[in-house]
Amino acid sequence: MRKIILLLLLLSYLSPLIHAQEIIPLYKDSIPGARAKTEIPDLTVYLPQGTQHTKTGILIIPGGGYGFVSSIKEGSEIATYFASKGIAAFVLKYRLPTDSTMREKKTGPIQDAQRALQIIRMNAGKWGVDNNKIGVIGFSAGGHLASTLGTHFNRSFISNENKVNLRPDFMILVYPVISMKQELTHAGSRMNLLGKTPANEDVNYFSNEEQVTATTPPTYLTHTGDDKVVSVQNSIAFYQALLKNHVSAEMLLVPEGDHGFIFKIKQEEYMDPIFLWMRKGGWLDE
Repeated sequence: MRKIILLLLLLSYLSPLIHAQEIIPLYKDSIPGARAKTEIPDLTVYLPQGTQHTKTGILIIPGGGYGFVSSIKEGSEIATYFASKGIAAFVLKYRLPTDSTMREKKTGPIQDAQRALQIIRMNAGKWGVDNNKIGVIGFSAGGHLASTLGTHFNRSFISNENKVNLRPDFMILVYPVISMKQELTHAGSRMNLLGKTPANEDVNYFSNEEQVTATTPPTYLTHTGDDKVVSVQNSIAFYQALLKNHVSAEMLLVPEGDHGFIFKIKQEEYMDPIFLWMRKGGWLDE
């Protein structure tokens, strides 16, 4: 009986991974900016099964304060849910910024995010994805990386000889870290990405509310008002910047739930409003 219980527990842990069709290393040769041997970042592919397919693709960036990657609840489980709704999903395992493995740790994660989007666009036809319907969803510090992808796409942090479009078509940010400003940021994310005493120019550059322009992708934000880890003011500041620059934006604020509220509720409770927003924006078929 004990062995059966252990087997069931193992299967329940692995179940989100069963639907993954392919794991792709981000880099075939050398990893850009690598100082020493490091774990190779990768992209895990989850494609819709059967005939239900929307031609929409989404890059999923889990959180973890730039100190770890929350790969199950904010990764494989989300991807499995997207795939069940006909959306091709791609979970990014990005490098964590450390001085020991990177020459410029602050640019390591965005290199991986840009490379992931580049791979998705280059293989869109193979995966049945419309190249004009590729978005990104990020959670917590993954929301910071996703919003960096959506505000810094004019600069290529990776080799891009074929000039692949590095701008996501839409962004979904869930209780995101947005700012690196001391009064607003999540302290752990800021320290891990920029160090203990970052230069003012780096703080401003990676405070993504300061980097919004008229070309920033349309964005959906959701956050709880009682978030004690990442202040809801991060989402509010980004939303205000989007409005100021006339970028289409929608924000759903929930009074209670604290940080990581998706861990405590059913997926459809927070995913249904996201799908509605995607349909209204034209990124998801009716």
